[in-house]
Amino acid sequence: MKTNFSKFLKKLGINFIHRKPRPNDKERTFSQGEILVSKTDLRGIIIYANAEFVEISGYSQDELLDKPHSITRHPKMPKIIFKVLWDGIKNGKEVNAYVVNLAKDGSFYWVFANVTPSFDANNNIIGYHSTRRRPNRKGLNAIQPFYDKLRQHEIIGGVKASEEVLKSFLEKQGLTYDEFIFNLQHS
Repeated sequence: MKTNFSKFLKKLGINFIHRKPRPNDKERTFSQGEILVSKTDLRGIIIYANAEFVEISGYSQDELLDKPHSITRHPKMPKIIFKVLWDGIKNGKEVNAYVVNLAKDGSFYWVFANVTPSFDANNNIIGYHSTRRRPNRKGLNAIQPFYDKLRQHEIIGGVKASEEVLKSFLEKQGLTYDEFIFNLQHS
């Protein structure tokens, strides 16, 4: 009944503002063979969510569809990583990233995300496709303190400050962002 009522209100142009759950320390995990899949339109609005994504997120299919993908964004996730991701996919490139997500109950789950643009017959970007796998634990242990550092710089100086930290780190390593993430996942 709630779903039908929500759809009725939506048809009338009435949308409820989604309140983010309060993060807690409970971690959700998924098996190595599971793949979380979602598709969005050009604005990042979810148009498809597979059963595995629905299950780990704690949201129902109806709660995810037609919502911004940021519904699962964890506040500890550095904004600069989403800037890198969006800059890449908007330019037609595939992007990989470690992402910590926020489930409906406030728990969190880490993923290794592969996000690609979807194209029409004329090679125009018409949406985005995200496939998420279980992250490599060794890579995750390396990325977590780095993400904490990026977030600290964002709190003090905004996304621009964390972007400078990311650029400086990659230059010192002699790696592109993609090479850095690939090495972490496959170490």
